[in-house]
Amino acid sequence: MKEPLNGDEGMWLPNALPLERLKKLYGFTPSKKWAEHIQKASVRMNNGGSASFVSPNGLLVTNHHVAESILHDLSSAKKDYVNDGFYAKKDKNEVKAKELEINILWTIKDVTERIKAITRKYKNAKQASGAKRSEIARIEKESYEKTGLRSNVVTLYRGGLYHLYCYKKYTDVRLVFAPESAIAALGGDFDNYEFPRYCLDVSFFRVYENDKPLKTPYFFKWSDKPSKENEILFISGHPGNTERLSTLSRLKSLRDFQFPYLLDWMRRREILLQQFSGKSLENQRKAKHELHSIQNARKRFLGQLKALQDQKFIAQKELSEEDLRAKIRKSKPLRKNFGNAWDILEKAEEKLKSIRDELYLFENAFAFNCELFDIARTIVRLTAEDKKPNHKRLSEFRDSNRESLLHSLFSPAPIYKDLEVALFEDSLAFMTEIVGTEDSMVKQILSKKSPSETASQIISETKLNKVSARKRLVNSGMKGVMKSKDPMILLARLADKRSRAVRKVFETSIKEVREQAYSKIAEALFALYGSATYPDATFTLRFAYGRPKGYVDAGKKINFKTTIGETFNHANLHKNIEPWKLPESWLKNKNKLAKSKVIFNFVSTNEAHGGNSGSPIFDKDLNIVGLLFDGNAYDFANHFMYTDEKARSVSVHSQGILEVLKKVYKTERLIKELIQ
Repeated sequence: MKEPLNGDEGMWLPNALPLERLKKLYGFTPSKKWAEHIQKASVRMNNGGSASFVSPNGLLVTNHHVAESILHDLSSAKKDYVNDGFYAKKDKNEVKAKELEINILWTIKDVTERIKAITRKYKNAKQASGAKRSEIARIEKESYEKTGLRSNVVTLYRGGLYHLYCYKKYTDVRLVFAPESAIAALGGDFDNYEFPRYCLDVSFFRVYENDKPLKTPYFFKWSDKPSKENEILFISGHPGNTERLSTLSRLKSLRDFQFPYLLDWMRRREILLQQFSGKSLENQRKAKHELHSIQNARKRFLGQLKALQDQKFIAQKELSEEDLRAKIRKSKPLRKNFGNAWDILEKAEEKLKSIRDELYLFENAFAFNCELFDIARTIVRLTAEDKKPNHKRLSEFRDSNRESLLHSLFSPAPIYKDLEVALFEDSLAFMTEIVGTEDSMVKQILSKKSPSETASQIISETKLNKVSARKRLVNSGMKGVMKSKDPMILLARLADKRSRAVRKVFETSIKEVREQAYSKIAEALFALYGSATYPDATFTLRFAYGRPKGYVDAGKKINFKTTIGETFNHANLHKNIEPWKLPESWLKNKNKLAKSKVIFNFVSTNEAHGGNSGSPIFDKDLNIVGLLFDGNAYDFANHFMYTDEKARSVSVHSQGILEVLKKVYKTERLIKELIQ
């Protein structure tokens, strides 16, 4: 049977690389040792991105925009790490990112049969969901107690496989270098998801163990050589989410009901943050990271919606789905075991439509969208879930996740109450608009006051901005939380019954039903194509292969690379005004850079999505040649179906990074470590 792949398609599991396909396309067969080295040199940043080791002394490289949340939390009115950048000239000057946790995938174990043996005992989705949740909790707890490693069961192929991933975890991570945001994201929101690009989207950290730099034999060597078009390159990283296996009914639901809803909320939030930022430079600093995040998400979802609104794209998906269903119908065993999956999924999507508002408002907390509410709800649920056996708890409160949860909950990162008031007020107003002023919870929360008055009062009176207050409440247990008069705790308690109720409906009537149905589709694919398929992205480690390659857009040939010298031309084209205004450090060194032909950014056909930001892009000899930081506008459709006609991943080149580290930032200590 012909494998269902196009070009350089695939987000491959580290323990299931497409060896035959790589040999056929590129004449290269990776060894197990090669794959293990990449796996253990690759890092998951638990603030939502990827990274990799680039020295034996724990030196870590990622994107500036992945680091931005950390830089933001380190900043104050006196020192702005985001805008101004940072360089530690000595080890002792490296700054600890107290809220950051990084994970390294150490071992993988297939636990599919153990979990499916449990779920096969139940025909009822609700019972199967509870039994599966309990079994996953047992597996994770057994593993954690045996290994001491962070242990998580990962759902693959939407329920077709279950793998136990064990991670080495580190929380002592220190900032080494970050450039100014002006050059890290030159062009800002306007240039985001475009090409050509001119961004120094890079930051360096160092991982410490027992207060000393981590010693690791697993790292990528830094390349100071230019890349050539069409040479094979690899990416290892943690793509966040894709919908490749999704049925046509799911895509239509996203197109017509979920994406428009989410985009309306994002546009609203974006305008709010812009208004808050416009009041002062300090407000601008406080809201900058949140605004960047919402702009990035808005542009990504809008691009995905545009793809789904393309009737040719939908027709292509319809043909692909019908081809698979026709193959299943031709086989009596396949038809009997898997043929009804699409009907089941269509009903699940209809059910989701009926609870959409409740799910987003209360369980996803759009009604209370601010950091202090997130903290309050975590405390309320943590102390309640602690009363239950581990296997009965909500997944995020199991023992296997506890250390990471507490590390995040007790982060000393600053919380700005004026920004919290603005976000919280708008969230309460949004809730009121959606469910109406006569809703019982709206009446209880507002208590005859406006959203503005309510938000101001609750935020001003809560003490949860203080880590000491959070720790006292957690240590007091459920009894202490029930006695607490903190207004944000009271709100979290009030909302919890309603949010838990809709979560239960989602998990039993939609999520579990989906998993069982998608499991059928996955098993049918296995039967038809064997191992020539890969699972959708799950923010877990994947390998991808591809080539630096230009493309043609509107009749114009787009070169696969840009150069450092061209950066000044791009800024000049936009009159050197923000967000195309180069930082002073670059302008001072213009004579050294303006004529430089060194590669700065480049595009490739490698698969990348969401959490891939910061992923290393490297050659078969494990030389890192760049960091992935974006995709072009044509890459949005790849969320649903791969094409490499125009869709490209965008990376900053290792040679360009090295060039400006030398000529602009004079980072001798860092350069020496990279090219040793």
